Amino acid sequence: MTTTLITGANKGLGHETARRLVAAGHTVYAGSRDPERGRRAAGELGARLVLIDVTDDASVAAAVKEIEAGGGLDVLVNNAGIEARGPGNAVAGAGETTAELMREVFETNVFGLVRVTHAFLPLLRRSAAPVVVNVSSGLASLATVSTPGSPAHAYPGVAYPASKAAVNMITVQYAKAFPGMRINAVEPGFTATDLNGHAGTQTVEEGAEIIVRMACLGPDGPTGGYFDAEGPLPW
Repeated sequence: MTTTLITGANKGLGHETARRLVAAGHTVYAGSRDPERGRRAAGELGARLVLIDVTDDASVAAAVKEIEAGGGLDVLVNNAGIEARGPGNAVAGAGETTAELMREVFETNVFGLVRVTHAFLPLLRRSAAPVVVNVSSGLASLATVSTPGSPAHAYPGVAYPASKAAVNMITVQYAKAFPGMRINAVEPGFTATDLNGHAGTQTVEEGAEIIVRMACLGPDGPTGGYFDAEGPLPW
């Protein structure tokens, strides 16, 4: 039996990923920082609720103890993330980006991911087939964002793409450090979720496809890569 933790699983891509993995036979811990929303989501999904705020050391430590007591962990999906849009769903451009805004986004998207991954490493290292999936973004690709005419080139924000580019680097370095694990970054695509005010052009079912696929990798699967549903992406 495969046991999986998904952070930010009470809605959006995390919720759909949890639904698909439960259907695939995984024992899923649906991570949520909101108890009420988490209980509702876990009940809908047939998953186990674990309260986890990726920005809080004590919360993450408590989640580790709970999952360890439940038997351990095989798959970690680092899905929790924020974009920090402003009034009217506007993205803060370079002229409006402050150090405080960068800090807020990095606290969840980067430091939170590292906090959770580091805390669960002992459990993952006990698994026969450990997998880590880091939910990144197409906006993390320096090659794509710097290519005139591409949709990513038109995105004016600084904090979110920078945070996801950091996630990609973290993914590569962790994959090198732990060759027995399958550790990859994925780009779900421009999915309609709360993160972007539901401005995305694809459904959560479409967006979750690559997350689910990489969460189900076997020991011979790729590691240290950056993928969307069509295959490898340029860094």
